[in-house]
Amino acid sequence: MRRAGTEVTVASVEKELEIEASGGTRIVADTSISTCADQIFDLVAFPGGMYGSARLRDCKILQEITSKQAEEKRLYGAICAAPAVTFLHWGLLRRKHSTCHPAFMEKLPTFWTVKANIHISKELTTSHGPVTSFEFSIALVDQLFGESVAKDIDELLSRAELGLCPLHLV
Repeated sequence: MRRAGTEVTVASVEKELEIEASGGTRIVADTSISTCADQIFDLVAFPGGMYGSARLRDCKILQEITSKQAEEKRLYGAICAAPAVTFLHWGLLRRKHSTCHPAFMEKLPTFWTVKANIHISKELTTSHGPVTSFEFSIALVDQLFGESVAKDIDELLSRAELGLCPLHLV
């Protein structure tokens, strides 16, 4: 998202801004979720992981933000376990086709489940997991900024993966 030139707010649902994600990855959030309660976002996107998705699911402020996002037909998305663990629990997958990590597929309503790496159902975007994270990101950029910007970011990331250009992490 930042590579596409947008302002990104990483918010923590924990008391601390620094959290430990799966695999021991440490992330420092920009702010607490409580400071985001009255803001309007173009997109609300959820990371995956079972433990993290459960922590997100249990955050009432985040539920209110995301439910409002869906009600007002603004973009929201989730990857890995988050569609099944968080969005399903909040009723945000109702009458929406979606996908998630294969280990959680059986939790999704069969009729509405899509076995695909990524699925876009109007304002909702869902994706499998770590292997599809770039595809998920590019789909979100495409929805926010259009195909041209998404293609440019995709090419930049592809060159970086091949070691053909420097990739500066923010």
